[in-house]
Amino acid sequence: MAGDDVMKALRAFVAERDWGQFHSPENLAKSVAIEAGELLECFQWSPDTDVSRARDELADVLTYCLLLADRLGVDPNALVLEKLEQTRAKYPVERAYGRSTKYDQF
Repeated sequence: MAGDDVMKALRAFVAERDWGQFHSPENLAKSVAIEAGELLECFQWSPDTDVSRARDELADVLTYCLLLADRLGVDPNALVLEKLEQTRAKYPVERAYGRSTKYDQF
């Protein structure tokens, strides 16, 4: 399913339930954090996890991220590509390759 199809499906799902009234940017951001915590919980005690459960939680995180982007009027694909360019400038390959050091500590 293409990105536009996903957004159309999400918008229809929310509209059918009249949930848009609850989807302020603040509430959606909170939901992203809550669902991210639930995703992290899948790995809490072991690096091994139930992949099915992790997929479900990841889907929830992505769903709220997409809904937040939509509410803010930003294209999530463009947003990621813009941020990738910023990060590429902070972490040039010749300095960052194979390192996890933060950019300001190279």
